[in-house]
Amino acid sequence: MTEVTMTPTRTKQVTADPVSLRGAVRAEWIKFVTLRSTVAVLGAAVIVLPLVAVIVAHNTRHLSPTLDLNDVVASAPLQGYYLDQLLIGALGVLFVTSEYSSGMIRATLTAVPKRLPVLWAKLAVFVTVTAIPLVTMTVASFLLAEAYINRYRTGYSLADPGAARVAIGTGIYLVLLGVIGGMIGWIVRSTPGGLVTYLGVILVLPGILGNVVGHWGKYVAEVLPGQAGAAFISIVPEGYSLRPWPGLFVMILWAGLLTAAAAYSLHRRDA
Repeated sequence: MTEVTMTPTRTKQVTADPVSLRGAVRAEWIKFVTLRSTVAVLGAAVIVLPLVAVIVAHNTRHLSPTLDLNDVVASAPLQGYYLDQLLIGALGVLFVTSEYSSGMIRATLTAVPKRLPVLWAKLAVFVTVTAIPLVTMTVASFLLAEAYINRYRTGYSLADPGAARVAIGTGIYLVLLGVIGGMIGWIVRSTPGGLVTYLGVILVLPGILGNVVGHWGKYVAEVLPGQAGAAFISIVPEGYSLRPWPGLFVMILWAGLLTAAAAYSLHRRDA
């Protein structure tokens, strides 16, 4: 009878290193392009800009006393931003809160235990994937509309005073609104709550302060992010106390403050 001896087998211990910032950026990029809602909303926002620009150009190709001043200045073809500020803000909120609604945020924070790199990665991906198409499309929409108008009357070029600012600045304005929406998403952590908060801050609160509260409320409303940014992308001042470049600075300041609040919330609160 043969004796069989068993020798213990060695088990190799496998360790997983935390995901680097570069890895986090790659992961957030994959999430963005594979999430149908984010791609659809960004696509709609991009399409709206030239569509509205052509409609405005067609309707204002002939000057008449009935046209409003805002319909014949250099910023007129870019009125699609009125709808896009809703779409891009919603995109910023969805890009963050979709992980909370699905529960994926727990896996994300397990892979990146330091947490804050997740916020920076999402911010980097969001700014990249929105800034390139939006700024490109705002400039292209301006040029397309003015080329159409020039067939009937004298239009504007990017060399005209304020034209380049509004053509490029409208895209920047929309990206900053999306950043603000995303930071609200980090703080609220709920898609409905984030959307309501964003709409309240950008659209509802300025109207209440400007029309209901009193004279001082108008000054407060003008330093809210939406109104401050509007001063930057407007040719006609419309009573704004902020000049264009200070308006942009105030909007950037809001985005920075909300980013700091979102970072603090992510660092201190449980997933």
